Amino acid sequence: MELETLTYQANSDTGVGHIHFNRPEGANAVSVKFSTELRKVMLEIEWDDDIRAVAVTAEGKIFCGGGDLKEFHAAGSDLPKLAADFLTDFHGAVYKMNRIPKPFVAGVRGAAGGAGLSLMSAFDLVISSDQAKYTMAYTRAGMTPDGTSSYFIARHIGLRRMLDLTLTNRVLTADEAENWGLVNRVVPDADVDSSTLDLATTLAAGSPYATGNAKTVIYHGYETTLEQAGEFEGTMITGAMAGNDGQEGIAAFVEKRPPEWTGS
Repeated sequence: MELETLTYQANSDTGVGHIHFNRPEGANAVSVKFSTELRKVMLEIEWDDDIRAVAVTAEGKIFCGGGDLKEFHAAGSDLPKLAADFLTDFHGAVYKMNRIPKPFVAGVRGAAGGAGLSLMSAFDLVISSDQAKYTMAYTRAGMTPDGTSSYFIARHIGLRRMLDLTLTNRVLTADEAENWGLVNRVVPDADVDSSTLDLATTLAAGSPYATGNAKTVIYHGYETTLEQAGEFEGTMITGAMAGNDGQEGIAAFVEKRPPEWTGS
């Protein structure tokens, strides 16, 4: 698979896939090409049973600076059609990532702004540099939010804080982002990439069935009624109990030994 705006490596030994945004000269911005390639990589991850967790990092000083405004400006009056086209891929990549029963861990250095912040918010876990900054920046450019930010960010930080970020273009420090619930943990800038890969490796070493389906249960439960959440949890945990990983996990705990996962 030939890629220009990012790279993707699959390590079957560790079970970790590694997406690396690779257009630092363009602030790793969301462009037509980036959106297409991100969707293609998500498709690759979905169908690779050897990959059980994914790390996402970026080259350069900025994780993702938002939409590629230079490309948008060059489109002129064709911009709405261009946007409608690339958003099919960009949003499609996010939808697919959310449905894939594998955890995605993002490591953010520099900044995540606009569509970059929207994309970051869609990852399951986020490790932030202690020097990173976060801002929506949409209304500053005369735009409204996209990238599924209206779904994820409001759920992470609450409606009033989402409105604050969006309407005022407030810039959050790494510590503020952690306190707000926008990122999971803050580490020294030099440790971001290694910490991201380490966390993905740890997740990949767990039960593929339990880890992947736990992600599914959590997202499903957040969107349903109490009774629906409980019923779905019952279906999923009894399915785990009937599977090899569930029975192996219980046996290993009782017998005080490391489990041997098979992913089924």
